[in-house]
Amino acid sequence: MNCHGKNAWRYRYHLLLLIVAFSVSCGLFSQDSGPRRDQWQHPQVVMDALHIHPGSMVADVGAGDGYFTFHLAERVGPQGKVYAEDIKNDDVEEIRRLAKEKHLSQIEALHGEPGDPKLPESSLDVVLVMNAYHEFQSYEAMLQAIFNALKPEGILAIIDSPTPPGNSRSDYYPRHRIPEELVREDVAHAGFQFLRKEPGFTNPANKKDFYFLIFEKPRERAEISD
Repeated sequence: MNCHGKNAWRYRYHLLLLIVAFSVSCGLFSQDSGPRRDQWQHPQVVMDALHIHPGSMVADVGAGDGYFTFHLAERVGPQGKVYAEDIKNDDVEEIRRLAKEKHLSQIEALHGEPGDPKLPESSLDVVLVMNAYHEFQSYEAMLQAIFNALKPEGILAIIDSPTPPGNSRSDYYPRHRIPEELVREDVAHAGFQFLRKEPGFTNPANKKDFYFLIFEKPRERAEISD
């Protein structure tokens, strides 16, 4: 290999190292579950808005790395229950490991399916779907399962990222965003009543905005006309 070839190889090698380092550092920030994420996502404010208290029975649907799961577990205490659901087995197993390590017996990690979060029926006070609703391809089945899992007057909270409406649903999956209007339409059709919209927040790492919608399961389900 001549000098020119060696120099080109070294350049590509160092460029690759820089790209990997940058990707890792960005990933660590975006997945950070510590104080930096608390500063912009305000988990205590979210839980206050949902009236979660010691003894509450809640579910974190699409729990991912368990950021909200562990905040919820601290709030509900050993008398409460947190079902941490995800369809990714690695995430579920990691939550189980951490819950055991931290002696948080109130956490039960569930390996759900695309149309079934495997939640117990008529038992939950609150279901939180944080940055996951846009992934629900079997959204009707998921909403029906969540509806069935909530107690009468139970709360469904959906936090997700906005995007302009008007496209087909399949267009939103790769964007990891979904129009607020479409979420409201879906959830209303599932039998929930819209209660209010809480202040959202912005991830400073990527400037991604989030809206925060709260719905209620009524005591009597209204008939939905097609």
